[in-house]
Amino acid sequence: MLLLLLLAPARPRKERQSKKLILLIVSMALLLDNMLLTVVVPIIPSYLYKLDESTNMVLNNNTLSQPSTPSAFHSIVSLYDNTVRSSGSNTTARSTDPVPTIPTAAAELTQNSFECPQSTAKLLNENVKVGLLFASKATIQLITNPFIGPLTNRYGYQLPIFVGFCIMFLSTIMFAFSSSYALLFLARSLQGVGSSCSSVAGMGLLASVYTDDKERGHAIGIALGGLALGVLVGPPFGSVMYDFVGKTAPFLVLAFLALFDGGTCDMVLLLCLCPSQSQKGTPLLTLLKDPYIIIAAGAICFGNMAIAMMEPTLPIWMMETMCARKWQLGVAFLPASISYLIGTNIFATLAHRMGR
Repeated sequence: MLLLLLLAPARPRKERQSKKLILLIVSMALLLDNMLLTVVVPIIPSYLYKLDESTNMVLNNNTLSQPSTPSAFHSIVSLYDNTVRSSGSNTTARSTDPVPTIPTAAAELTQNSFECPQSTAKLLNENVKVGLLFASKATIQLITNPFIGPLTNRYGYQLPIFVGFCIMFLSTIMFAFSSSYALLFLARSLQGVGSSCSSVAGMGLLASVYTDDKERGHAIGIALGGLALGVLVGPPFGSVMYDFVGKTAPFLVLAFLALFDGGTCDMVLLLCLCPSQSQKGTPLLTLLKDPYIIIAAGAICFGNMAIAMMEPTLPIWMMETMCARKWQLGVAFLPASISYLIGTNIFATLAHRMGR
């Protein structure tokens, strides 16, 4: 990326408008967006359960630490037989008796419960919370997408892509340092806005640059390959980093990549493309009446439904039934990600030859 930025001013203007460079920029945007989308899949269920267990442990310790013996004003100390007698009660206790303490096994059980949850009811509660948190991104993106299209028609593709990288960076930083469900929910929702900017503007840019049908199909296949690579790398990267380094580490790495690649790509994009002229787009209602658009949208919806149901449920099910380690929660998604990466490169060519 940096090499392209350094060489861009020296290249002729026609070469700086290279389609391949634009394809690389869009692929990187989709890659980072989907890495952030999937890196949280193995982290959030385990982290939320650990957070709730820590909160419960603090509350239990505070309850146990409250004094249960009578106050000094209601007790009588006998120097004769070294006993303490409560006024109004016949109960006595020797000062040499050991003070009840919390067994150390309880602390070990709490520590082990992070890896091997003992409460099915708590896991069911986590399942609902994780599902709502993951769905917030798609919900916000569904609401935002119709507004990004007119913005690209009016201001061009560069601005939405740049805004998408900025929002992606902010969302990643929030994920790194958030320690409550509300902040994590806000970060995930904010990610939906950034994803909408990057994906809509990026795919629209490819469609406007690659006008030939064969080239367009091939370019979209490569761009979706970047998306598939993000889906492939995200879960195992997040789970391994979370298990061996901590929750903050994977998000800081993604934040650095978003800052570096976003700044570099957009500077190159501004050098490669002339400012886009405003144009009038097709009304949304007209597009919704097109049967091909409805079929394509339905196919994408049902195609993503299966993996969307697995993301919040599979890690928690593995925690409950297998006592799975943190790194295993993300590795379990590798087969689906690998097949998706292979499919995006195969079916782009087959679609042109056999028909879509």
